[in-house]
Amino acid sequence: MTWFERFEQHKSRYLYLLMGAYFFINSTINATSDWMEETRDGVADFHIIEPFLWEYSSAISILLLLPLLAIFWQGNPLQLTQIKSQLGKHLVASLVFSILHVSIMVLIREIAYWSAGGNYDFGPILREFIYEYRKDVWSYAFFLLFYQLYQFVYSRLKGEANLIDAEPEQQSPTHVPEHLLVKKLDREFLVKVDDIQWMESAGNYVNLHSGGRIYPLRSTLADLSKRLAEKGFCRTHRSYAVNFSAIDHISYQPSGDGEICLKNGTVVALSRRYKDEFKKCLE
Repeated sequence: MTWFERFEQHKSRYLYLLMGAYFFINSTINATSDWMEETRDGVADFHIIEPFLWEYSSAISILLLLPLLAIFWQGNPLQLTQIKSQLGKHLVASLVFSILHVSIMVLIREIAYWSAGGNYDFGPILREFIYEYRKDVWSYAFFLLFYQLYQFVYSRLKGEANLIDAEPEQQSPTHVPEHLLVKKLDREFLVKVDDIQWMESAGNYVNLHSGGRIYPLRSTLADLSKRLAEKGFCRTHRSYAVNFSAIDHISYQPSGDGEICLKNGTVVALSRRYKDEFKKCLE
């Protein structure tokens, strides 16, 4: 397994650790800079622990909010159309981000000062919030651009799959393809459709899971699962479809929902909405 495949299996975890390391280093540098600036004349108006508390509380607050930002950005990707509408959404999102960031940050500081027997004074709320929002809106724009750059680079490394017909003249959308053509940078790979174990909806794409790898294909899960029905694929959830040949066992819950355990250990949800259709496909 290559480093990229290992990263792909736990992508969110690695990214979060990377961001955590970045914020820890950046906060430590800022805190030590604050202390060095304060002690230039040999006298400090605050304890050495305080700048670290200020910086780390802000970093922790942002780290807690980053997953929410990623969800919002995934659902509202940047486009070259409706620019005013997008700008409005992101301005509102930056304001909400700043309010939450400041609230969590101040709460952490209040608890820390209270635990040490002191009292944290945030200052005049409106003035201090405007001060923080100036920095937060810039941070929001930076994080958004970094997210978009990451998505672009990652998609180029990961590649994009296309269904190809067994014979070139058969281009009907109802024709069942035999292979995927996966393009990664300057290389192309063939992947058998039969080797796909399960499919997952991801916005304008469907992530195809095969042998521990993920291949994004531009399509909807509804259309793709119908097209691959003859290959043994069936919807199990609004976001998932499975290949019958990859199923190990199925378990049901009192609520009527269920879980499908695949041979590779992956568990895929089976919702009540698709349970009857799934059972018919099994017959």
